[in-house]
Amino acid sequence: MSAHVLTLNAGSSSLKFGVFALAEGPEPRAAGLIERIGGSPALHLRDAAGTAIAPGEDPAGATDQAGAVGLVLRLVARHFPDGEIAAVGHRVVHGGPDHAGPARLSDDVLAGLERFVPFAPLHQPHNLAGARAARAAFPEALQVACFDTSFHRNHPWVNDTFALPRRFYDRGVRRYGFHGLSYDYIAGELARSAPLLHSGRVVVAHLGNGASMCGLLGGRSVASTMGFSALDGLPMGTRCGQLDPGVVLYLMDQEGMTTAELADLLYLESGLKGLSGMANDMRALEASEAPAAREAIDYFTFRIRRELGGLAAALGGLDALVFCGGIGENSRLVRAEVCRGMQWLGIELDRARNEANARIISADLSRTHVMVIPTDEEIVIARAAAAMLGEGAA
Repeated sequence: MSAHVLTLNAGSSSLKFGVFALAEGPEPRAAGLIERIGGSPALHLRDAAGTAIAPGEDPAGATDQAGAVGLVLRLVARHFPDGEIAAVGHRVVHGGPDHAGPARLSDDVLAGLERFVPFAPLHQPHNLAGARAARAAFPEALQVACFDTSFHRNHPWVNDTFALPRRFYDRGVRRYGFHGLSYDYIAGELARSAPLLHSGRVVVAHLGNGASMCGLLGGRSVASTMGFSALDGLPMGTRCGQLDPGVVLYLMDQEGMTTAELADLLYLESGLKGLSGMANDMRALEASEAPAAREAIDYFTFRIRRELGGLAAALGGLDALVFCGGIGENSRLVRAEVCRGMQWLGIELDRARNEANARIISADLSRTHVMVIPTDEEIVIARAAAAMLGEGAA
C-alpha cells in the first residue's frame, strides 16, 4: 500500500481537499470540494486529469466539519484503496507571532491556536474544527498545520506594527498578513521559472473573493496589504478592506451597532457586494449593465493601483507584477484596469496577450514584467506535510 498525503482547507461552509501520492515529491491524484456544509451540501471531486469522480456520491452527511471530514474519509477509502493516509496537512489562517513555518498539530499546538480565534473569528474556528475532525478520522496520520501568516513573519518592524502604545504590539496586535500559502507558491514558481525576477522586486496580487497584495524582495515578504485581520487592505467580495477606524467608532456610537452587527457588516455585507448592491462575484458584475456594478469594479481596481504604488515604494522599485487567484487569473478586465495608467512604474500591457490569458501579458518593451501565474495552495500544504513526514522518518 502506497503512502498518501491528504490536504484539508476548511472554511465556514466549505471544505477543499486534495489527495497526493508520496513519490519523489507529492503527486496530485485528486482534488475535491464540499460546499454548503450544514445546508444543502454539494460534492465536487476530480482526478489529476480533471475527470469527475463519484458524481453520484450523496454528501448529505456533511452537516458540519466533522461530517465533511468523515465524507472525505469514505471517499478516499473507496476511490484510493491503494493509498494509506500517512499525513494530513491543514490550512490554518492564523498562526500568531510564534509560528514562522508549519507545525505538528499536537494537543498543545491546537490549544495555543485557539488564542487566535479573536484575531480571525470567521476563519480560525472552522480551520481548527476541521483539524480536530481529521485527528479523530485519521488517528495514526501525522497532522500538520500550515499557516497563512507564516510567510510574512520576517517583515521589517515598520511593516509589522501599528502606531499604538508598544504594549499592544507585545500582546499580539500587529500586522500579520495573510494568503501566505499562495504567496509561498508564487515565490517558488518564480524561483523555478524566472530566477532573475525572483531575486528582484515583485508585487503579487492575489485577487479573489478574498484579496490582498504582497511585496516580495528576493522571494521574501517585506510588506502586505492585509494587517491584523483579513479585513484590511483591498476591498474584497464581501469584506470592506481599508477603513478609517473612526467609521467603526461612529457606527458604534451613533448607529448603536453591536460588535456582532459590525462583524456581519464588515465581513459579509461590504466589499463588491455592498458597493454594487447585487453580488460579490466579479463575473456577475462584469456582465451587468448596472452603473453600481461598474462603480464597484472601478473602486476595486483603483485600490489595487493605489496599493501597487505603495508596495513599489516599500520595495524601492518594481521588476514584476504577478496576478493570481480566481479574479487575477481569469478577469481580463480587472488586469487591464489595474495596469491602466501605470506606465510610470514601467508597466506596459499587451492587450492581445491579456485577452489570451497568457502567462506573460506585458508588452515586449515593458520595463516591468506582468505575469499571470495560477496559484496552488494545496501543493504547498502537501509539500510541507511530506517534508515533516520525512523528517520524522529520518
